[in-house]
Amino acid sequence: MKLSELTVKGFVEELASDSPAPGGGSVAALAASLGAALSSMVASLTVGKEKYRDNWDAMEKVRSDGNELHRAFLNLMEKDTEAFNLFMAALKMPKGTDDEKTARSEAIQQATKKAIEVPFETMTKCLDMVELAKIACEKGNSNAVTDAGSAAVLARAAAVAASYNVKINLMGLKDKAFADKAKVDMEKTLKLIEETSASIEKAVEAAIS
Repeated sequence: MKLSELTVKGFVEELASDSPAPGGGSVAALAASLGAALSSMVASLTVGKEKYRDNWDAMEKVRSDGNELHRAFLNLMEKDTEAFNLFMAALKMPKGTDDEKTARSEAIQQATKKAIEVPFETMTKCLDMVELAKIACEKGNSNAVTDAGSAAVLARAAAVAASYNVKINLMGLKDKAFADKAKVDMEKTLKLIEETSASIEKAVEAAIS
């Protein structure tokens, strides 16, 4: 059964078990999915309200993009666990002969790259998601401004959590060019997310103080 098909209780209990997957990467994607859904909710609470008529078009896009993103994050939640399982399968490959050792080593490196690419994709989509939260904060129903703020907080938290998965897998990667680019891209993406999230959180605090 897919993780997304579990009940909330079932997912949490599976997470709390001694199984190493799902782990932090899948949780990061799930948190991001919840954040994207929050922005969609703010949009739904705005469109149709006469007070915000001038913002309807912008918020319709937030709703549409948010719904697309929250589904993408749920898919990444599954992909993260699949990437971990692929890595574990590579570790279990035979290593009795030189050819087997070579094949196993190559499989481990390919699986490691996958285990980097998936959480980094979560991070890049978190950047998209925090931009939606910014629009929701600025143009959305003022009664739901804290929901837009919560979306921003989730984007930042999910991105940081996903970055941990990127970093730990970079440690085992032999392809230096790939690793160097991944590190630069990761740091740049995380910085943008943190800056945007901070500006949203500041705006929310001002609105409710």
